[in-house]
Amino acid sequence: MIYLDHNATTPIAPEVREAMMPYLTGEWGNPSSSYKFGSKLKGVIETARAQVAELIGASSRDVVFTSCATESNNTAIHAALKTDPQKRHIITSAVEHSSVLNYCMALEQENYRVTYLPVERDGLLKIVDLETALTDDTAIVSLLWANNETDVLFPVEDIARVCQARGVLFHCDAVQAAGKVPINVSKLPVDYLSLTGHKFNAPKGVGALYIRRKSPFTPYLHGGHQERGRRGGTENVALIVALGKAAELALKKLPTYDRTVRPLRDALEEGILGYPRPSDGRGTGGEGILNAELNGHKSQRLPNTCNLTFHGIESEALLLLLDQAGVCASSGSACLADSDEPSHVVKAMKTESAASRQMIRFSLDGTNTATEIKNVLSKVQGTVKLLRG
Repeated sequence: MIYLDHNATTPIAPEVREAMMPYLTGEWGNPSSSYKFGSKLKGVIETARAQVAELIGASSRDVVFTSCATESNNTAIHAALKTDPQKRHIITSAVEHSSVLNYCMALEQENYRVTYLPVERDGLLKIVDLETALTDDTAIVSLLWANNETDVLFPVEDIARVCQARGVLFHCDAVQAAGKVPINVSKLPVDYLSLTGHKFNAPKGVGALYIRRKSPFTPYLHGGHQERGRRGGTENVALIVALGKAAELALKKLPTYDRTVRPLRDALEEGILGYPRPSDGRGTGGEGILNAELNGHKSQRLPNTCNLTFHGIESEALLLLLDQAGVCASSGSACLADSDEPSHVVKAMKTESAASRQMIRFSLDGTNTATEIKNVLSKVQGTVKLLRG
């Protein structure tokens, strides 16, 4: 198997698995207990909190553990809306993750007004569109740092400054960015920032939400006094420890991440597209695959992902044959893999074409090798040739 779907989920690092195992076996106490067997685990949780905080340049007191990015995203939006119930306007984009889009659509049924900012053909967001959309009624702006399907980067610093100047709360979904680009919330006026462990080698089922010290907050889950009263529920110590260790490892790898992964991604992309490309972004047909097209900006994106349209070939058919050939890739977000709908991200970028039904996302990490990339290129070329007859 050649795994090129790291944006969907990543394998658990051996160091992470080792760190969490004691809390699945002998150290199984409840951290909220008064006796030492359980209460000593409070220190373990705080160590993990500090590790996560260091990854994003935060104070550990400002990090709340959650079950996943979906909970973190929903919690941030919920907190902003509860702060000032008179404000009924939300701003997001047309290419957000489903955990934001679907929550916003549900809020529209409760008479909230949502502005879905458009993106350009290359997936970039124009700051002027955000500035124009902001009103005195805007409760929160919720935008990605990096898109989960194309890895196109939004101008987070500019977005944060605009929101700060207008006195509007800003939530950033940094799920795909964490561990791939430097994040320092101490220098970025973001009110809430989401991340999740399974995108950087921790298990599924644990995430975190950064809440700026003076930003308003109302719990999304009510219960006990856990997380300083900000998120009820008995802490999953093993998963929290795993998230902390994974954050520590991600921070160590961050200085070399780009130069390790980018050459592999570029080799795959160039082998499929055949550079240099004509101005329309399609492959030359001499080298590479005829009528293959890049989705997303060439440079304003993370270094590990290439999202490509193979014109005339349905995503489902191509993915099925690649799976049979031992290659794991996707046609968009794993959260929507069971849907018959085309990619809403590519559809928002290229409204006039069928590209959203004919695209494949390859997402790599540092464990992939040049040999694997060569093998994938061969398998993709053979599969496309077979499907095109």
